[in-house]
Amino acid sequence: MAILIAGGGIGGLTAALALAHQGLEAQVFEQATAFEEIGAGLQISPNSARVLQALGLEKPLRPYVVLPEAAQIRHWRHGKTIAETPLGAAAQAKYGAPYYHIHRADLMRVLAEAAERSPKISLHLGAPVDAISQSPSGVSLSTSHARYEGEALIGADGLYSRVRNHLWGEQAPRFTGNVAWRALVPREKLPADWMARKANVWWGPGKHFVHYDVRGGDLVNCVCVVEKSGWQLESWTHRGEASELAADFAGWHGDIQQLLAAADPDSLFKWALFDRPPMRQWGKGRISLLGDACHPMLPFMAQGSAMAIEDGAVLAKCLVGARDIAAALQRYEAMRKPRTNFVQNLSRRNARVFHLRGVARFMRNQIAPWAGQRAMDRLYAYDAFTPSGD
Repeated sequence: MAILIAGGGIGGLTAALALAHQGLEAQVFEQATAFEEIGAGLQISPNSARVLQALGLEKPLRPYVVLPEAAQIRHWRHGKTIAETPLGAAAQAKYGAPYYHIHRADLMRVLAEAAERSPKISLHLGAPVDAISQSPSGVSLSTSHARYEGEALIGADGLYSRVRNHLWGEQAPRFTGNVAWRALVPREKLPADWMARKANVWWGPGKHFVHYDVRGGDLVNCVCVVEKSGWQLESWTHRGEASELAADFAGWHGDIQQLLAAADPDSLFKWALFDRPPMRQWGKGRISLLGDACHPMLPFMAQGSAMAIEDGAVLAKCLVGARDIAAALQRYEAMRKPRTNFVQNLSRRNARVFHLRGVARFMRNQIAPWAGQRAMDRLYAYDAFTPSGD
């Protein structure tokens, strides 16, 4: 009997590959009719790149990734560097794994193709989960086509998880007062020497702007967050207006103005950021959760996908050879919750820190180089394959 996984996104497919890597069978149920990933860029830090490498994905990923040389924080108006942390070869040497920039669709392609090749993984597309049940001896789920049985069920079905709702009922999120934008800029529209190979974060009062290369350097991915009220649509597919985005960042540094002027109008989207506090408990019996279903992350640490990837590795480690599935899932939750709670809370804190004004901003800038490096070390040195997860 297989491990059933509801959700075929980054977390669900990584979990299936990790289970197969341990010799276990997995069945993935995805409601969409194709493995597609909305959104744009992703930062894959060494803690998650380590997992992807262990699953044999380094070579397939190579054509799509960019290896940034550094992470840089800059002042919103005059562009002065507040803090800079080396990545590239320095990150590889320090953490034992690389730091990648990649387009979400490219990562999804690599994960889906690897899952399709695996004899241990069965993929079901156009298969939303309609019903769930469990007993001491197993679990079952039903789609509109059939009923399936397995040893365990993992809800990797995102922010609006049906599996989480089955276990715990619906949980209303809280609007954070922040609205996020995303956009893609063709690099050919920018000057040849324009800030390549860095992860750039610009801090300003009440807002911030992130940009980095994807698609092998052909595109610049932009994510911008602005404190706003009166607009609370939580959707990654709502189109935004270029004029509104330009107005949000009027007066910012010339480099930001170049990006905004060159952005592809068809790539502009905006969505409201909602917060969900850490859950007290993820699973019951033979059912548990993974990724955004149990620990959705605000985008202030670039760790949402990384945490889901780590989850998959730890889940497989706990389930391999397990005689008591419920106990194995409890062990998985116990190993993951302290870390995901830490990252969730740090991301929530950064929602305030990034947008400080006045004296508080000045003090933040003084300690940013030290504090940022300390946070990176704790995040990036983590190894999901060690017994303790440290």
